[in-house]
Amino acid sequence: MSTDSNDHPLNGTNATEHSVGADLPRTIATLDETETYRVLVTATNWATLGHACGSAAEAPKRLAELLAPDQSVRTKALDYLHHTLHHQNTLYEATVPSALCVAAILLNPRTTSTVDKNHQSFPGCIRAELLLWIASVAGEVTDEAEVHSRRHGFPLDDYPPAVGILQIRPQLFAAAVAYVDDTDRHVAEAAITACIHLLDDPRLLHHRTALIPAIRQTLGTSELWQHRERAIDTLDTWGEDSTGLEGQRNPFLYCDTDTPTDSAPCPVDTSEGYSEPPPF
Repeated sequence: MSTDSNDHPLNGTNATEHSVGADLPRTIATLDETETYRVLVTATNWATLGHACGSAAEAPKRLAELLAPDQSVRTKALDYLHHTLHHQNTLYEATVPSALCVAAILLNPRTTSTVDKNHQSFPGCIRAELLLWIASVAGEVTDEAEVHSRRHGFPLDDYPPAVGILQIRPQLFAAAVAYVDDTDRHVAEAAITACIHLLDDPRLLHHRTALIPAIRQTLGTSELWQHRERAIDTLDTWGEDSTGLEGQRNPFLYCDTDTPTDSAPCPVDTSEGYSEPPPF
């Protein structure tokens, strides 16, 4: 997570104050994904929340486009998640309710649709992409992230968007864990990755034991070295046996290979009044 105070929009505002109430997670637990999404959107004052390009007033429309029938529209909506709501791994106020919305739509059959890929993309349908996005968001509030942020003078509990993500980790885990054994290998790997990043939460620690076989047998045997390395690192950190798992054989491959990145600029949205890209 960026620790530059200039990257913290509306820094003094509690991200949950204008978005999800304390009782909302219990409310949405009884709803299907369509109703959950509707409640999340209507319960959130998006215009008061910030993201990389300013106000998040357009966020409900962009989030809905993740389920659009047109692949190019879905792809742009996914780009919006990465480059506006979570630009360069930064957590913004709007990231918090957006994460709940993403978790709510995972069950929708349309998340098995494809999105455009390039040489930097991870494989898989949009459901796998959304799970990896949840993993990225959750990765900014892990125990390791807390140590790193505190070392640089930015403890997570002083940053409202981070506090918001910390609060909703059980809801994000409940959505992700449902796909740990998915028949789509890319979806399963993405779900396991998301769960790993969420299981530093003291309320969720007891789920680690049940996840270990999937980490070893699915993530640890992935075709992607990033997933295999994650499996090894996680098992070692949790004090579990990682014997027999093979990580990155070529230590220089990371430097020699294009990997997914979050460095794209904010998209120009003329429909919402932007006439030119923001100055960063």
